[in-house]
Amino acid sequence: MNREEIIAWLLEGDPAIQYQTRRDLLHDDPTILPDLKNRIAEEGWGRAFLEQQQPDGHWGRAFYQPKWTSSHYTLLDLRNLCAPATPEIKKALELILATVIASDGGVNPAKSIEQSDVCVNGMFLNYACYFGTEEEKFQSVVDFILSQQLSDGGFNCRLNRSGARHSSMHSTLSILEGIREYIVAGYAYRADELKRVEREAQEFLLRHRLYKSDHTGAVIHPSFLKLVYPPRWRYDILRALDYFQSVGYPYDERLQDALDVLREKRLPDGRWKMQAHHPGEVHFQMEQAGKPSRWNTLRCLRVLEYYDQDG
Repeated sequence: MNREEIIAWLLEGDPAIQYQTRRDLLHDDPTILPDLKNRIAEEGWGRAFLEQQQPDGHWGRAFYQPKWTSSHYTLLDLRNLCAPATPEIKKALELILATVIASDGGVNPAKSIEQSDVCVNGMFLNYACYFGTEEEKFQSVVDFILSQQLSDGGFNCRLNRSGARHSSMHSTLSILEGIREYIVAGYAYRADELKRVEREAQEFLLRHRLYKSDHTGAVIHPSFLKLVYPPRWRYDILRALDYFQSVGYPYDERLQDALDVLREKRLPDGRWKMQAHHPGEVHFQMEQAGKPSRWNTLRCLRVLEYYDQDG
């Protein structure tokens, strides 16, 4: 399949795929995109997620139970679809902010663990900012995140629980995605500090060439090389590369190894398959593992085309 045929195949997909294809690959006039974005909440995957909401405003049983049908992960799914901020979404965010802010300022769904999880807070910052939550309602979350940075520039959810000394790729990328949305939305509270943290956390990932030990050069974990959607909280190179292109990060030679892996995983027909799913309860599967994937093809193309590495 040539590029035009792949684009046509993407445009046969869910409204979320259509919207992001037109925005990121075809670069359509922004004035014609809002109607397509609104369709994400009206049909397809977006509507299916919204219809699973409970009368109390949560999805699943609560903010974080169970994985992956809780409010937390459903809101993250909806954010990644680029759904508009519907009344259902606003209701859930208000409920979260009213019930799970802990004494340390973070969102914390745990009954028995006093310390908030920085990775969860990074994901929360991502969708709370994307859906336009009022700044003063989550300033304590910003304070908590800033308090959790490690000296190597990144983050690790075990820092405030067991004294981690080395950052986690998982936690660091979740924080970077949250900071991206905070900056894009134009929030001002401690924004300069978040921009500094952003630069340092980006450097942490680059120092590892996105998936390698900075001491030995060995692959940190084989799962980092699997193309999985939805990624949930888990790190992989496609999620990382998609983040770097989303913030307009210029080409850096330390991205090249991961870019090469993406190109090697391309199918002979020019698409990419869904390699796996993370185990856990879901509302529904958007795509089948082992089959050509619109999500992965869209994300790989926008990464490779941004870095001029396509084909």
